[in-house]
Amino acid sequence: MHGSDANREDRIMRHVNPLLAAALCFGSLQLTACDKKAHTQSHESPAKVEHLEGSELSRVTLTERAMERLDLKTSEVREQAMSRSASPRRVVPYSSLIYDPTGKTWVYTRPQPLTFIRHKVDVEYIEGDAAVLSEGPPAGTVVATVGAAELYGTEFAVGH
Repeated sequence: MHGSDANREDRIMRHVNPLLAAALCFGSLQLTACDKKAHTQSHESPAKVEHLEGSELSRVTLTERAMERLDLKTSEVREQAMSRSASPRRVVPYSSLIYDPTGKTWVYTRPQPLTFIRHKVDVEYIEGDAAVLSEGPPAGTVVATVGAAELYGTEFAVGH
């Protein structure tokens, strides 16, 4: 650590109230304990992942509580006039895109409430916050726009 960084850290630490620091630590421990207690009392898993026979895909089914906690939002694939094209194009919100480690692009479709399935898409170009698709689900298909990364993590047990 550089001398100026160490001096700055010393000045900051002198202004931290030790009682406040202790209270914050104790409070966070209590919240962790409460969360673990609530989790052990409820035996219902927040998500169920089922492999779809004959494919590399899985169906991710969430509980109502998991949907609320993720604050998962959806939108529909839509046909929209774009500045680069004379005819309407199939678009999804840019936020719905997920890129896997190999560079493939996906969205999570919602075939029924609380259920999501990854669907491969080919993005022709991005315009503003819209991804113009050359391949993907048909217009009207519901896709996750907020929470797609969490669905991906759930499908592949990332962080578990």
